[in-house]
Amino acid sequence: MRLRSIYKRLLAFHGPQGWWPIVNPRTLVSEYFVNAPRDGHDFFEIAAGAILTQNVSWSNAEKAIAALKKNKLLDPVSIRKISTGRLAGMIRPAGYYNQKAGKIKHFTAWYRRYDFRYDELLGRGTSELRAELLSLNGVGPETADSILLYGLNRKVFVIDAYTRRIFTRLGIFAGNEKYHEMQDIFHANFKGTLQEYNEYHALIVAHGKDYCKKKAKCAVCYLSGRCDKKI
Repeated sequence: MRLRSIYKRLLAFHGPQGWWPIVNPRTLVSEYFVNAPRDGHDFFEIAAGAILTQNVSWSNAEKAIAALKKNKLLDPVSIRKISTGRLAGMIRPAGYYNQKAGKIKHFTAWYRRYDFRYDELLGRGTSELRAELLSLNGVGPETADSILLYGLNRKVFVIDAYTRRIFTRLGIFAGNEKYHEMQDIFHANFKGTLQEYNEYHALIVAHGKDYCKKKAKCAVCYLSGRCDKKI
């Protein structure tokens, strides 16, 4: 029940987040509340975005996605054809661009096994897809689960650095749990819908980015009364 209460407090304060955002090809700016994924194009953009936002803010990933869209390269066929070097040049704003270009190439090669058919992925089991994603170079649990949750509408809870920080301070995590142990806590104790799993993670990101930072803003945090570890 405590996880449900925290969710309600986050939602009441921040409001719905409308994730995952999709970059408008005309304005090259992220649009929220578009009910993505609407099709295979959205899916590929979400997957690429999950890789591009590793270790950087969404604004950096957004710039990289916008560059690919501006050059009409954000689709699996185009990504497969261009060189890794050219791809890296396009995604420089996302940082770690050489590594991320390789990761996107690996993901695209995996997607090709399904003939780039989004409907083929939708027919596969969650455990099967997760295992395949985790086998790819550069795709860890957080990235794989982001692709599953936001790109394939699978009910898996995404754990990131914000989740670890916030829920350790709240006393729900001890702070030394492994990824799957933290995820299991949410799966066992937050019986939310798919949409709520989506929203909860987005709210955690918003709260961690603006309030529960490394140097926390406890004085203005509306969860402070429930926090076991003031920073």
